[in-house]
Amino acid sequence: MTLDIGHQSTTAIANLGNSDHVEKDRPVTWMSLPRKDQLLILTLARLSEPLTQTGLQAYMFYQLKSFNPSSPDATISAQAGAMQASFTAMQFVTAMMWGRVSDSSWGGRKRVIVVGLLGTCMSVLGFGFSGSFAQAVFFRCLGGFLNGNVGVMRTMISEIIKGKKYQSRAFLLLPMTFNIGSIIGPILSGLLADPIASYPHIFGPDSILGGTQGVRWMTKFPYALPNIVSAGFLLCSALGVILGLEETLEARRNRSDWGLKLGRSLGRLLSCRRRQHQYTPLAGDEPISPTSPDTELQNSSQPSKPPPPRRRQKLPFRRIWTRNVCLTFLAYFLLASHVGTFNNLWFIFLSTPRYDAAHPSSSLKLPSSYHPTPPLRFTGGLGLPPSRIGLALALLGTIGITLQLLLYPRASTHLGTQRSYRLSLALFPLAYVLAPFLALLPSSTPPPAPVAGVVVWLGIAAVLCVQVLARTFALPASAILVNNCAPHPSVLGTVHGLGQSVSSAARTVGPLVAGWGYGRGLEAGVVGAAWWVLAGVATVGFVAGGWVREGNGHEILLEGEGEDEEEGERDGGERQGGRK
Repeated sequence: MTLDIGHQSTTAIANLGNSDHVEKDRPVTWMSLPRKDQLLILTLARLSEPLTQTGLQAYMFYQLKSFNPSSPDATISAQAGAMQASFTAMQFVTAMMWGRVSDSSWGGRKRVIVVGLLGTCMSVLGFGFSGSFAQAVFFRCLGGFLNGNVGVMRTMISEIIKGKKYQSRAFLLLPMTFNIGSIIGPILSGLLADPIASYPHIFGPDSILGGTQGVRWMTKFPYALPNIVSAGFLLCSALGVILGLEETLEARRNRSDWGLKLGRSLGRLLSCRRRQHQYTPLAGDEPISPTSPDTELQNSSQPSKPPPPRRRQKLPFRRIWTRNVCLTFLAYFLLASHVGTFNNLWFIFLSTPRYDAAHPSSSLKLPSSYHPTPPLRFTGGLGLPPSRIGLALALLGTIGITLQLLLYPRASTHLGTQRSYRLSLALFPLAYVLAPFLALLPSSTPPPAPVAGVVVWLGIAAVLCVQVLARTFALPASAILVNNCAPHPSVLGTVHGLGQSVSSAARTVGPLVAGWGYGRGLEAGVVGAAWWVLAGVATVGFVAGGWVREGNGHEILLEGEGEDEEEGERDGGERQGGRK
């Protein structure tokens, strides 16, 4: 009997070794990603933020117009740029701080994410109930000040997903989630914005819910309803993080977490109720003996007590700034600047009234002697209402999620991170050069009726296909490059915080300058001026991307680390020799 058990144990060990070898050679799929439960919580937490941020763009132009209806479109364009910049400017100031907090033993990754979600929740509620431009800017600043989540979420993904072969899919989760939010958020916000005007029979005077005067708070704050819905999403996400997300920072990994305990207790309670309804024990059922040979083998292969965590040395902040880190951040700054500026210019351009020589819009403030002379001197936008703007923004997300699911994983695996990143950067200038020419496409109905025809929608889809194709490859690759350029694992959260600060700085300067330049272009009758400057920035970004190389995340060895690795290799060799 002993010989049989020994033979079974030897066979099981050999099978485990063979399965490990097969696992390494097996192609990476979405189902093969480890810790899918934790990735799901992070994904849902990330989803709630683009639902909010992209939803604002569907009606921001009209909400700013409601603060002062007499303001010209050039002023509204500049205000929209300032509104976008106020959020990212505060992120630039605090993102590195949140990265340092997430690296500290008293902070941690999970606490920073919870603070970011709750802070954004307060921000969107305040923004929805703002009555002036100054109040709206304040609440956008508040949201940016408290939110450093993107960098921390990327850090957690890199700590959950250890294998480099999984990175192309794991780091795609956050951009893919952003595109899903870009589909749902604008459509939902476009439908909920100004409910009195959109659904007068439900919320207006003498309606089902409005009574004789209509719903008063909706009349006073016509753009509050989509923000209330967004705040609900953010609150649910924060609750999910508290109850289900595990800390990944090594210094806090083994500490007690009341949120996880409560979440597990609720899970056991629900599981017990489900079993009571689904399973009834039969007479004669016996529990499986815990001392079976298979169980003994499994228990013997696991240590009875985990080894105490070794105190990891931390790289000083001044040593973070290697040549590759600086070049990676430079290319990341240029990429974030034109991608963030495109998103801001896009919804302004969609909202700007069309130009028609017979019936020129007074809000464009053009001189009476103005005559457009394409291909350079022409003006006007597409004049879409909030519901159509939401549809156009959702189209951007739909194209993005389709490309990310069907094209990116295979192409990225074939081309590699660095090559796919550089090739994608070459597509951005083309999209930005073509975008303003959509204003010259014929509409199915003459202005001022804000209804775009089939030709316009085909043009919108063509421009978005080019821009989103480039973005689909560039953003996940840039996140991987930022992650791998970290010179030491002890500063991974700090590097991602710095990356978010760099991105926030770019997304502050870009929309602010572009919003002002777009307004000046409208006044001069050259709507493409800001777009073509943006194409120039993207061209410089393409050149800078050629200087970036992919690091390994551990280029600097601190004192004693090399000796520890050599000792570990010797111990491993002795154990293997002993087994032989």
